[in-house]
Amino acid sequence: MLAAALLLLPGIAAAQSLSFALKSAPSTSDPLFHNRVVNNSLAANIFDRLVHQDERQQLVPGLATAWRAIGDNAWEFTLRPGVRFQDGSPFGAEDVAATLARIPRVPNSPSAFTISTRAIRQVEIVDAHTIRLHTEGPAPLLPNDLAIVNIISRQALAASTADFNNAAPATIGTGPFRLIRFTPNEGVVLQRFDGHWGEAPAWRDVRFRFIANDAARVAALLAGDVDAIENVPTEELARLSGNPAFRVSSAVSNRILFLALDHARAESPQVTDAAGRPLPANPLRDLRVRQAISKAIDRQGIAERIFLGEAEPAGGLIAEGFGGASPELRPEPFDPEAARALLRQAGYPEGFTLVLHGSHDQYPNAGRVLQAIGAMLTRVGIRARVELLPAAIFNARSAAPHHDYGVMLLGWGAGTGEVSSPLRALLASVDPARGLGSANRGRYANPALDALLQQALRSLDGGAREGLLRQASALAVRDLGVVPLYYQRNAWATRAPLRYAARADEYSLARSVRPAAD
Repeated sequence: MLAAALLLLPGIAAAQSLSFALKSAPSTSDPLFHNRVVNNSLAANIFDRLVHQDERQQLVPGLATAWRAIGDNAWEFTLRPGVRFQDGSPFGAEDVAATLARIPRVPNSPSAFTISTRAIRQVEIVDAHTIRLHTEGPAPLLPNDLAIVNIISRQALAASTADFNNAAPATIGTGPFRLIRFTPNEGVVLQRFDGHWGEAPAWRDVRFRFIANDAARVAALLAGDVDAIENVPTEELARLSGNPAFRVSSAVSNRILFLALDHARAESPQVTDAAGRPLPANPLRDLRVRQAISKAIDRQGIAERIFLGEAEPAGGLIAEGFGGASPELRPEPFDPEAARALLRQAGYPEGFTLVLHGSHDQYPNAGRVLQAIGAMLTRVGIRARVELLPAAIFNARSAAPHHDYGVMLLGWGAGTGEVSSPLRALLASVDPARGLGSANRGRYANPALDALLQQALRSLDGGAREGLLRQASALAVRDLGVVPLYYQRNAWATRAPLRYAARADEYSLARSVRPAAD
């Protein structure tokens, strides 16, 4: 019925082809090289995970039809029978084991998937369709963690190089589409995999185009050059929503935008006195200064004036409705007078100078947000200069252990759909052996928070675990390990009568583009 309906759509799907414009280009087609939303989004079109997530990131069966805890130190996953990879080979427990074995051995990964697998001590293949994962102590969130781990054919792994070289023959999954061509910074071509175990997608052929410029992406939709776009600019939402030729859908994201501050160094780079001289101590390590920065920022104004209401001021680390979100954590009130008073108390009556760093092409309106924050800080005495870089350059530099940035605008999407994700990645003390602090670019460290987090991550009692995670979140926010700013809303637009099923995880999935029910 769906295919028949598509044949009636003029200019869209007579050939069952879909053209989808993305804002950001994946860095690779290797699904285990770089734990980054745009990479994970592409991978979700080609690969499956043991556990899938719906549009609101609730767990649903994927390659595993069921999972259960066995005692305190193991999880058993029952694998879906009859599944085949896109090269025709059968899927089974050995493929899961090979995938998990590869994750810690991926060379030069800028953001590793070990955060999802570090708890696994031993992989036991019970039979071809049963796998048991033994853990270092209780790991109650392991199914959530594995919902971002794409399962690769063990045959493809054995035959490919370590980095896959973005080659279609090596990129073999069980997902609804197979990779035909990956051209870095240009586009991706997919073709429907008719042997997929799930519901068949509407599209036989899919082309993802990378159009970073917002105006150009919208223009491509208006001209009919593409059928769908992601990251609809806020200033275009009203126009597209009011035009019957298009459909717009949006959802609150799992992503928080925040300021990361240099907590580690005694002298922070690019934080100076008014004359440009180094300060004798790093002011960002003083809680009163961090509080002054937070109080100087008008979050509601940013949400209303820059995002036109398509963002939500953040008080915690994840928006309400996601697991572990704390309703007690409200956005910091805008209070410039209190900010000035705190700076005086901290010994900076004349303020100081710093540079705000970020990228102009990764998050919606990020450049405008950083310029606005710079002006707000300057008004309370912190003279702020803004430096914006292309995302590829900024991400590489800011991820380096000894980067030169004192204050950065960053974002984090909770791939697991719950609050332990930002706690583990952004605020836990950096501990590569345990996969903690993988995105802690300010090198924040708080032993009390670490203890609460470890207790939560080992608690098999769901209610107790959520309470501990809320305590850890409250501690991190009170101490301003990062400065929460706002939660994104994600918007997609399609040519009518197509509609996109908006997702909290920001994924752009070809199978989620369908004719509107109305």
